[in-house]
Amino acid sequence: MDALTPAALLRASPLPSLEARILLTHVLGWRHTQLITRGDEALDDLSLRRYRALEARRLAGEPVAQLVGAREFFGLEFEVTPDVLIPRPETELLVETVLTALDNLSRPRVLDLGTGTGAIAVAIASMRPDAQMLALDRSADALAVATRNAARLLDSKRPGGDVRLLQSNWYGSLDPALRFEAIVSNPPYIASGDPHLSQGDLRFEPRGALTDEADGLSAIRTIVAGAPAYLAANGVLWIEHGYDQAAAVRALLSEQGFEQVRSERDLAGIERISGGQSPG
Repeated sequence: MDALTPAALLRASPLPSLEARILLTHVLGWRHTQLITRGDEALDDLSLRRYRALEARRLAGEPVAQLVGAREFFGLEFEVTPDVLIPRPETELLVETVLTALDNLSRPRVLDLGTGTGAIAVAIASMRPDAQMLALDRSADALAVATRNAARLLDSKRPGGDVRLLQSNWYGSLDPALRFEAIVSNPPYIASGDPHLSQGDLRFEPRGALTDEADGLSAIRTIVAGAPAYLAANGVLWIEHGYDQAAAVRALLSEQGFEQVRSERDLAGIERISGGQSPG
């Protein structure tokens, strides 16, 4: 029997073509273009077995990002493990909005609450080398992933210094004397009874990064209530939330005295993030 080629393997795969290509390039250590230029080469038995094993795990529901250990976010490739939430494209809106808010500031201080992979903090730090970043997470395992991502993706000589990482349950371990020009967070906002928690990739991600085990707003309430004490004058708070939570989050921000409260829509037209400015 003739040896199987990458091209033939991809044609026969039950996976969506993009997922199959990602898994095969991971196994072979190839670039995507090499699947075309070398698509008729024979696959060795070890590579074929490794691919089949990953294919079976994906068919069983495991996320592609966890299978290959990486996910691209804001043009950077982040390490991903089962200990962290997989970065989503829609969260890039959060990064872009905070970067705009920092446009005219020199050496801004930025706090990322619930950093996970470190995607938000590292993306901001990569675009603003002068920004002084502090990222918190209650999970030591998540902080280990964020530490590796920051070390690998950021210039060690950036003017803002290293991204500082601290184990903390929201503001709990934070020095009360600290002040920030921006606070940003993608907190757990799925309600405990939401059926999506038992569907698709979410089944394999850390539950504590997805749901507050309540109504989906408890973590957001904590973040909004605590932010004024840590924001500098005219500092901003921006939070990612669920597709149907924008009005509730805007109300929470207004109740805490935030000004210029608004929501921003993602590429799907969904009000994905909400924020406001602390009084001057």
